[in-house]
Amino acid sequence: MSNDRGRLIVISGPTASGKTTLWRRLVTYPTVDFSVSATTRSPRKNEVDGKDYHFLSQDAFDALVAKAAFLEYATVHGRSYGTLRSDVHKSIEAGQDILLEIDVQGQKQLKESGIPMLSLFVMPPSLDVLRDRLRRRGTESEEEMNGRLAIVEEEMKWAQEYDHVVVNDDLEEMIQGVIALLGLEVKA
Repeated sequence: MSNDRGRLIVISGPTASGKTTLWRRLVTYPTVDFSVSATTRSPRKNEVDGKDYHFLSQDAFDALVAKAAFLEYATVHGRSYGTLRSDVHKSIEAGQDILLEIDVQGQKQLKESGIPMLSLFVMPPSLDVLRDRLRRRGTESEEEMNGRLAIVEEEMKWAQEYDHVVVNDDLEEMIQGVIALLGLEVKA
């Protein structure tokens, strides 16, 4: 099924829920693009500027806010994040689906704006499983991890605001379910 315009697809969920793994798999389909968010946080090991994020200083980020360059933006865990309007419009006009991995604040802004979108919330099977995933990931200090966990329960309350909630109990099963939900063609 072809269309002239692509879809805006929002993926949210708490830290370590599997949302990044999900979008990385979805963008292997030729009809799916990923919107590279801008952020003021420092790159993690193996992250590449322009591929994983556009890493910006707070001043550069604020200048883009002043120019209304963001479709949505928010401050999460003390860092600023935003979706560049130009990237999203370019993909949609080219007939590509574009994925945004954004937090619940960003999804709320998009929903209130009336921009057509399909939204997915990736949920862990339990808070204990999420805590274990965060510890195994080992990318945050204990203090940062505790700060993130304090926010997780609040984020999970927003799940009912999304079109679909997917539980990541089994990663591969969850990914295949989303592929089917989005109607992506099976790869040869």
